[in-house]
Amino acid sequence: MRVHICAMGRLRKGPERDLYDDYLTRFDRTGRALALGPAKLIEVEDKKGGGMAAEAALLERAIPSGSLICTMDERGEVMTSPAFAARLGKWRDQGRADITFVIGGADGIDPALRAQADASLSFGKMVWPHMLVRVMLAEQLYRAAAILSNGPYHRA
Repeated sequence: MRVHICAMGRLRKGPERDLYDDYLTRFDRTGRALALGPAKLIEVEDKKGGGMAAEAALLERAIPSGSLICTMDERGEVMTSPAFAARLGKWRDQGRADITFVIGGADGIDPALRAQADASLSFGKMVWPHMLVRVMLAEQLYRAAAILSNGPYHRA
């Protein structure tokens, strides 16, 4: 199952980018044997400043056709890492070819795009910077692959 992270804005060079790249490299290595990955980042920018609706249109165009859509949203489901791993494994086992995690801009994800999602995930009730959410998602993808492969990374 190919994994896409479709996000508003560009992740510039720096510590967040280094962490993101490191965790996705680990995910790709661990996930390969599990039929998970590769992971691909798709970045879009609203250079005209059209707000959430314009951002949603850009994000929708970037989502691969037929992909399962999971929004990263503060209103989404809060789950444990093992539960996330199980959900990822379930989607893979259902024969999904693609999954796209959608990360909105500073104002979040347009309600119309949220309504199209198959799932919505939250990293808690706190609001996180959208650039940091990418790092957290990449780490959780790697952790999920480690859990599904019974690797030592996740200590429960």
